This record gives sequence, structure tokens and C-alpha cells, in this order.
Amino acid sequence: MPVAATRLDIAPPPRIDGRPVRVLVVGGEGHELRIPFLQALAVRGFDVAAAGTGGEAAFAASGIPYHPYDYSRFIDPVADWRAYQSLAAIIAAVRPDVIQTFDTKPAILVPLAARHMPSARVVRTINGLGWVFSSRSALAYALRPAFKLAHAATLPWTALTVFQNRNDQDVFARARLIGRAGSRLIPGSGVEPDRFSATAMSGPSPADLRRSLGLGDAPIVITVSRLSRAKGIAALLDAARIVHATRPDVRFLLAGARETEGRLAIAQHEIDRHAPYVTALGQRRDIPALLRIANVFAFPTELSEGIPRVLLEAALAAVPIVTTDMPGCTDVVAHGSSGLVVPPRQPHALADAILALLDDPALAKVYAARALDRVRSDFNLDLTVDRYVDAWMCPASAGPKE
Repeated sequence: MPVAATRLDIAPPPRIDGRPVRVLVVGGEGHELRIPFLQALAVRGFDVAAAGTGGEAAFAASGIPYHPYDYSRFIDPVADWRAYQSLAAIIAAVRPDVIQTFDTKPAILVPLAARHMPSARVVRTINGLGWVFSSRSALAYALRPAFKLAHAATLPWTALTVFQNRNDQDVFARARLIGRAGSRLIPGSGVEPDRFSATAMSGPSPADLRRSLGLGDAPIVITVSRLSRAKGIAALLDAARIVHATRPDVRFLLAGARETEGRLAIAQHEIDRHAPYVTALGQRRDIPALLRIANVFAFPTELSEGIPRVLLEAALAAVPIVTTDMPGCTDVVAHGSSGLVVPPRQPHALADAILALLDDPALAKVYAARALDRVRSDFNLDLTVDRYVDAWMCPASAGPKE
């Protein structure tokens, strides 16, 4: 039986023409991480369905109707056209009242695919500006006008734009990409502290994990991320080399896929150069348990993020955090208060921050406790779902709002 969210202090379920409001939530890869979000909507009386590019088994176990489609995160007009056609067919079959999108391409493709269904209210969430607005490459600069034009084309069929951080909201406002429908600020997609803790405890024990990974009693720095240059992994490897020169006992663990990253992927031989103090674990399903063995969580991204879920989970695991001074990251971690923030692309600064936390466990514990309190109060699932429901069901208040 699927594990469903439970909540007693909820308003009467919203209805249209005497039936539950039908919501289709569209995302990309990793969409299964939003199953608790969908379950919380179902508890509130919504008729929910999902469309995504992976996680079929998890959705089948949850009992939530799921519609798979394919798209590419990279420049691929043929794949984009096929994704558009698939999404149009899914929308026509589900006939939702509200379509909520997450991820970059769905935010563009879905309003266009839904334009023949004017009764559907399309709400797009901009969860980070990504590589196009973060990279310093000539290609990224060249693509920015096309990115803006594509978003501008969606405005006639977009009822509301949700942002996860104020920086992204300001960028879209300056570029006039919000439109008359307005915008809201809703940080993150919501996390469940109790469920996260239960998942961590149900996984392998710290002793078993250390034994299976051959870690002994070494201090551990963990990164959970796609192994991409855009995610700062090259800078992290350089920082690991610097840390190793001072603290040869420290081990770095990288959890995340490399094969999906195309030309931005970190090559295996680049990682191998840092053996044995760096180990790439590949994609893992036991992240909550894995975080229990960490002394420091490092997230060196060079991207403009939305609200990185991995930072929220590291905070829930009470692991002290080092991250970069990028939008989204600084919405979770306040430098010198709930963690350490360093400039992106600066391995020496990253190494110094990691060493500072390793060398002062008492201060690191204080930072971790503050981050945990912040995530529990500001990013919890019930609060996030309530904010989305209010955005969907109160169109008259769809202007800029926190």
C-alpha cells in the first residue's frame, strides 16, 4: 500500500461543478521526488495526476496516475517537438483544471501544448535559471535571447509564474517575462522532516555504510549532485586535492550520475586522478542514510539554482553545509550563521571552508542546527502545498506575492 500524507487541519476540498479540482503536475527527471507533494494534494481533496520523464516504478507504488513522456535537457529541437506532441496528448487525455509545471523545458512546452484547452489554468514554476544564465560561455550568452523569446511566447497561455527565489523573479521582471498574470514567490517544493528521518533510519547503518565503502573512521565530505562542470564538480576535485595536502585522512564521496551530462560531464579519468581520497558512488537511492556518515556537505554549484533540494536534505540530516554564492543556495544557507558560502569556481576558498568546518566541529554543529531549524520552519511540505493551493485557487491575488 502506498504511504500517503495525512493532515487533519485542512479546508474543505475545492470543487468545480461539484467534482474535485483536477491537477496535472508536469516535471522532468527526478519527478518521483514530488510524490509526497502530490499525495498532500490528494489529502486536500484534489484529483491529481503526474507527467514526467522517469520514476515509473515509484509512481506505480504510490497509486498516483502517471503519464511518461521524453524530452532532452540539452539543445534538441527534434526531441522538443516530440515532447510537445506528447504533452499535448497527455493534457487532452487528462483534461486538467490546473496544470502545474516544474523544470525548465516544461515551463515553455506546457503552456504551448495547453493552448487549445483554455479552461486549464497553467502555472509554471521557475526552479532556477540554469546553465544559460549562469555560464560564461559564448554559447550561453548567444542562447539567452532565444530563452527569453521562448518564455515570452508562453505568456498568453500562462496564468501565473511561481519563483523559488527572488533573484529569478527579478530577472524575469526586468525582462518583462512575467506578464499581466503576475507572479508569486514559493521557496522550494517542500520537504518532510519526519519522513526524511524515518527513511534515513530505515537504510543501512553508518557502520555498515562505512564498512561497505571502505571508509574506516575517516572524516567524510559528501556531495550529492549530477557530476557536471556546471555543478562545480571540477572545482570540488581541485578543492579535494588541496584538502588532502593538509588532511590526508579526509575522504570525499560524490553521489550522482555522470552519464546524463553530455559534454558537461566530468570524465571518469578526472575523478580517478584523485583516488583514493575521492570516490564516485554513482546514482544512489540511500541518500538519507548516506548523509548520516557525513561530516560536511559540499555543494559547489556554478548554476543559478531554484531551491536545491539537496541542501534542504543535508540540513534535515544536520550536516554542516558549504555551498557557493549562487541564487537559491543563499536562500537556504546564510554565511557564518547556518553554514559557509564561498564564491563559485574558487577551489581554494572551497577547500578553506571545508577545512574550517572539519577543524571546528562545535561551530559546525551550531551551523547545522540553525540550518535544520530554518528548513523545518520555512520549507516544510504542508506550508509549501498550502501556498500552491492558494496560488491556484485565488486568481484574483495572483500579483507579486510572497
